[in-house]
Amino acid sequence: MFRNHLKIAWRSLKKDKLFAAIKIGGFAVGIAACLLIALFIRNEVGYDQHYANKDQMYRVVLEGMYKGEVMKSTHFQLPFADALQSDFPEIVKAGKVNTTGIFGAGKRGIRLADESQNNLEDGFLLADQETFEILEVKLEQGNPNTALANPKSIVISESKAAKYFKNETIIGETIILDNDASKPYTVTGVMKDAPKNSHLEYDFLIPIEDTNASWTNQNYFTYVLVDPNTNVQQLEKKMVSIVEDYIIPAQRERGRAPDFIDVLRTMEYKLQPITDIHLYSDIKMADGLKHGDIRFVWLFAAIAGFVLLLAVINFINLSTAKSANRAKEVGLRKTIGAYKSNLVVQFMTESILFSFVSFILGVLLAWALLPAFNTIASKTIEMPWAIWWFIPVVLLFALLVGTLAGLYPAFYLSAFKPVNVLKGSLSIGSKSGKLRSGLVIFQFTTSVILIIATLIIYQQMDFILQKELGYDKEQVVILEGTGVLGNSAENFKEQLLQLPQVKAATISNYLPVDGGSRNGNTFRREDEGNEGRGIPAQIWRVDYDYIKTLGITLNAGRDFSKQFASDSLNSIIINTNMQRELGLDNAVGKEINNNGQMFKVIGVVDDFHFKSLKEDISSLSLVIGKDLGSISLKLEKGNVNQALESIQTLWNKNVPNQSINYSFLDQEFSRMHDDVERMGKIFNSFALFAILVACLGLFALSAFMVEQRKKEISIRLVLGAPFKSIYKLLTLDFMKLILVSIIIAVPIGWYMMTRWLEDFAYHITIGCGIFLVAGLIAFTIAILTISYQSVGAALIQPLKSLRKE
Repeated sequence: MFRNHLKIAWRSLKKDKLFAAIKIGGFAVGIAACLLIALFIRNEVGYDQHYANKDQMYRVVLEGMYKGEVMKSTHFQLPFADALQSDFPEIVKAGKVNTTGIFGAGKRGIRLADESQNNLEDGFLLADQETFEILEVKLEQGNPNTALANPKSIVISESKAAKYFKNETIIGETIILDNDASKPYTVTGVMKDAPKNSHLEYDFLIPIEDTNASWTNQNYFTYVLVDPNTNVQQLEKKMVSIVEDYIIPAQRERGRAPDFIDVLRTMEYKLQPITDIHLYSDIKMADGLKHGDIRFVWLFAAIAGFVLLLAVINFINLSTAKSANRAKEVGLRKTIGAYKSNLVVQFMTESILFSFVSFILGVLLAWALLPAFNTIASKTIEMPWAIWWFIPVVLLFALLVGTLAGLYPAFYLSAFKPVNVLKGSLSIGSKSGKLRSGLVIFQFTTSVILIIATLIIYQQMDFILQKELGYDKEQVVILEGTGVLGNSAENFKEQLLQLPQVKAATISNYLPVDGGSRNGNTFRREDEGNEGRGIPAQIWRVDYDYIKTLGITLNAGRDFSKQFASDSLNSIIINTNMQRELGLDNAVGKEINNNGQMFKVIGVVDDFHFKSLKEDISSLSLVIGKDLGSISLKLEKGNVNQALESIQTLWNKNVPNQSINYSFLDQEFSRMHDDVERMGKIFNSFALFAILVACLGLFALSAFMVEQRKKEISIRLVLGAPFKSIYKLLTLDFMKLILVSIIIAVPIGWYMMTRWLEDFAYHITIGCGIFLVAGLIAFTIAILTISYQSVGAALIQPLKSLRKE
């Protein structure tokens, strides 16, 4: 019997090729979209799941109140980890990590001791021995208990070991960093490459050499491994004693006032599970790492559900709409003794067959699209063919979706009464007209919401890239890895300034883009001494040409000048926000206190963005200092390629043993918002999938409508009805449904995107124009979808059509 059902199902599929293609095509597109999203979500939620002790691993987060706002930080003092491990028996291990370029993390030049060629490598991480063990770094060579125990030791990944060394055993080999042969590093371990879905990305581990045990400087992530029986909430409450036992005494020793001590007492320590770092980190933590967002995960999961639901709706719509074509079949089969259950099984078999064919095509389509999706999402996701559960799960879902999609059509079609069918008194699909209209409205409401979201995401990204930043990012080239120049950096800068294409140059790795150095400090007015609460602010080490090169506007006072010897000692330039935070109307000439060191304010610059536009501009100061990480060049407008060739010639002359590495400041700024742009592209791609599925359904329904009204259309044409009236007849009802969809979608889309824009400190205002454009796009898509069938119907030969009837 099943074989017979299968034959009839296959025959039915071949008979109506157009409708079968749309049914299967819509399903396949929906399944491909769902599968790609599922793989993306699996990758996102899989971050840091590879640790054996992941349920016991935490990162410490500091929370406190500042001016009525909750402040969060992931940076702690050097002795903080040691205090945790010694004071709390629940903490098995506590370790520290530094990821900032100030101390030698990030990008560095590297070469072998017996070679002259330097290479710029990213992925340097400073860590102590405890962190090495907490993060379960697995060594292929070396002793894991002592790998980072000694200064000037280095652990490298397998891939980098293969890149730089020809021999298999490399323990004891020497590596030179930043071309400084006076401080060689010895390889003490070769580790397995860090998993790609780890929140920490690294290829080189080197020991922390910082000896500043002060409880006032905060530069390190702190990770802890707790006892499996630990009550984390109780441990967090106990950890507050660190403030009373260590931090407050250190601040009192520096003469801090009682009101400042009261601020310290608002601080709390939270333990963030290591598996939450990637998706659940608050932007206020400002840890400088690349993060995902759990809200995007839920959003994409919802889109996947909607796309699949739209495909199922198409199936139900088309099945019920084609009821007339199956009505006589149902009537005849019931007349000759077929039971309703036989018919239900028949139609369910057809539905499941459609589903299996669609799933096969959908999985193959997802496989074909995966490389393009990886490019958009900056991922390296692979189709999990080798995982034992993948194929069974796909087959199970095909059966489940086919069953659910076929339930309504099966019971609807099998309920036809043979007497009514054979008399021809069956209303052709009319009983399900309201249902089909409702489903079309649902489909296009979803589509219009996605169109609105797509337009707003595009406008926000354009706003970010075009916004006035307070500095000039155009025509600025950043030369990276210039630390290898050492004491000759200034001479190299002067040579660059002799090039006719170079307008200005500055030596500093403190740049207003991700990857630049950062250094947070606390400042107070002179009259507060050490007693005021102070304000948190960045203090950047720059040279005399920094403001000129980046085109930052000086609105009060003067720039740094070599004519004033004091500028290199105690002069400081602050931004407008810092002046305001300090409570000064005119800061020029005033002295401010940086943890006991006094600086004289010689200038105030306009606020400029040095963080993502998701964050407000915060306080920042500039001082003269040495930071050789990079050199930035402001180029004359003109032939950039020629300028780069001239720069490279000079580079090769000064640094013959290292290839030049450069980027453009505007590109680096764009990369700061890669996560938003990337998510926008993914969202837009799946929005297109959803709209395509909705259009397939609308196309099929319009084709069915034309088919069912062909006799009526022919009679109208014979009686002289013009093309306009026929076109209107076939499209007006659909346009009403689209209009209802737009009315429903606008408030939903406005609410959703308003909430999304709240993530940005600087964002566009949603105007009525966006909704008008979205509605126009929806109407255009619908009209183009319907018009193919409608125009064809209006141009048929009526006599030929009636003769067939």
